[in-house]
Amino acid sequence: MHAPDWMAQGQPHIWLPYAQMKTATPPLPVVRSHGSRLELADGRSLIDGVASWWTACHGYNHPHIAQAVRAQLDAMPHVMFGGLTHEPALTLARRLAGLLGPGLDRVFYTDSGSVAVEVAMKMALQFWLNQGERGRSRFLAFRGGYHGDTFGTMAVCDPEEGMHSLFNGMLAGHDIVGLPRDEASLAELDAWLEARAPQLAGILVEPLAQGAGGMLLHDPEVLRRLRRLADKHGLLLIFDEIFTGFGRTGTLFAFEQAGIRPDIITLSKALTGGTLPLAATVASDRVFQAFWSDDPAHALMHGPTFMGNALACAAANASLDLFQTEPRLAQAQAISAALAAGLEPCRELPWVRDVRVLGAIGVVELDGIADREALKRRLIEAGVWVRPFGNVVYLTPALTISDEDLAVLTGAVASVLRAQRP
Repeated sequence: MHAPDWMAQGQPHIWLPYAQMKTATPPLPVVRSHGSRLELADGRSLIDGVASWWTACHGYNHPHIAQAVRAQLDAMPHVMFGGLTHEPALTLARRLAGLLGPGLDRVFYTDSGSVAVEVAMKMALQFWLNQGERGRSRFLAFRGGYHGDTFGTMAVCDPEEGMHSLFNGMLAGHDIVGLPRDEASLAELDAWLEARAPQLAGILVEPLAQGAGGMLLHDPEVLRRLRRLADKHGLLLIFDEIFTGFGRTGTLFAFEQAGIRPDIITLSKALTGGTLPLAATVASDRVFQAFWSDDPAHALMHGPTFMGNALACAAANASLDLFQTEPRLAQAQAISAALAAGLEPCRELPWVRDVRVLGAIGVVELDGIADREALKRRLIEAGVWVRPFGNVVYLTPALTISDEDLAVLTGAVASVLRAQRP
């Protein structure tokens, strides 16, 4: 492929994510997007199987979101959130609280998922500090988990998954254990908490689906067990729904399937429909009351420069409109059935360890991937954009993807994996 001039001139100055720049395959130049399609500079069209890291839940360029952003740009793109406020941010906070249900009432805005988790951890730590408890400096998190790439969030990711292992000796110490998937592991964790709970500020988990740590799934009963343990041992329960929120698991939020609520929840990625960076950390009134004081030292001292960005909040409000007016959750359920049927043939391959589906998440777990770049090239040749990582090939398409494009996606994964061992 002949690179366009802007790519040839700019490529020597860019630093790409998750890539060894000396050997990395050059990125594909995208010139436009629409629906579930990425149009490349050379005229090729790829079906996006991962919705730009799960963000473009309504597909690309949805006119309702585009119009909302244009109107907000004309009125006011941004003002600082320190001492000022605006309608899109307050409307969005009210709507999020309404969707999350009773008990999750206070919305703190940030710019990215990692920072939203950092804020959740900071809230939990200060929740105890504001009540005079200074010994609660650790978090309980889980193997297979991923919560971000900043220093605070790296410390609560699975230390064995490899992405952040280089920094292990420099990160804060937290406790990473297995999820309580059965009664035996529940009893083991309960006994562990009997001794360690006074050192903990909270429990942090990705509900139902652990994303970038391996696309690992667990049952809603796991979340109910964690809620019982948090209540028994007096701990805050934090749900990281940055991956799972906004329809990805088949319900608007994953925690709904367990019938319980966390004390703090983090949201990002699909919050704006994949258009602008925005994240939210939403706390219960119980958490917020620990900060409600005449003492200035009890305030949450955090405030990103672009916190509550008006353009991003307008996009998020428009995205929520679409969940109200278009059948996203029904579409997620239909995608779930199509992923299960389309990926099932992969199970017969000797190098496939597992095939699993939850909502609009489809995963083929392999024994290993010897050449990830070669596998990605073969998928591109099949007309799809899929980004394998670790030992998994996964699909998280837009909830609006057509039946035809979804069939091409699952067919491409199955045929590429069948044709040659990765």
